[in-house]
Amino acid sequence: MTRISTRRICIGIGAALVMSAALGIAALSNAALSHAALSNAALGIVHAQSRTPDITGSWVPAGGGRGLDPKLAPAPATPMVLKAPYAKAYNDQRAADAEATKRGEPPASDAVHCRPYGFPRMMAVASYPVEILQTPGQVTMITEAFSEVRRIYLGQTQMPIDEVPPGYYGHSVGRWDGDTLMVDTVGIKDSVPGYNGMPHSTQMRITERIRLVAPDVLHDQITIEDPVVLEKPMTYTLVYRRMPEYKMVEFICENNREYVDEQGRVRMKLGAKP
Repeated sequence: MTRISTRRICIGIGAALVMSAALGIAALSNAALSHAALSNAALGIVHAQSRTPDITGSWVPAGGGRGLDPKLAPAPATPMVLKAPYAKAYNDQRAADAEATKRGEPPASDAVHCRPYGFPRMMAVASYPVEILQTPGQVTMITEAFSEVRRIYLGQTQMPIDEVPPGYYGHSVGRWDGDTLMVDTVGIKDSVPGYNGMPHSTQMRITERIRLVAPDVLHDQITIEDPVVLEKPMTYTLVYRRMPEYKMVEFICENNREYVDEQGRVRMKLGAKP
């Protein structure tokens, strides 16, 4: 029988232990590297998500950019080109309204009737603010005037236009394209006044490009398409300034002192209590 020294056995065992330890360290190192790679990938996702602008807050219409840096002013609105029958009715009504206003008899508006403005008119009512809330899967817009609410559903497919029940605000879906919120809205009923009182059909589609052009300046570029009423799409841009400390207040049309008489003229309720 061959004799193996105890010393050789110890050396062999020691070498095996050293090799096992080395392999273990290598495995741990590879695992650590893999974990680091996954962590970096995760961080990349987080960083990508963090690049989505934060437009949460209260915003006041800036009236075409007045009072702001001229570099932040939007492009002028494109012409509203109505198809012939609609153009005549629209122009005749505008002329009649102007004459009535000169006589001190302003035409009755939805505000006098305490009706919501609807979209897109609600997005710029005088100097009343708009509150924007960003939550997972949705951007919500609430106006101070009449407390109107729009809900923009993110990451969803738009419904076929003929399947959307017509309403004041339609059905809005959106997605982030880099720093721009792209919104598509359909389903506005034709009794809701359009841009500057523009007539429209239930086939109207409104596309928005909402983005920060400065930390506290927001542009909402609105494009209106209507194959029934418009000869071609028209585009205009609303500008807002952020109001960091502003808190929205309640606006309920229960103390309206105006009314419409039998001849359709707007009158004031004298002595009415607020």
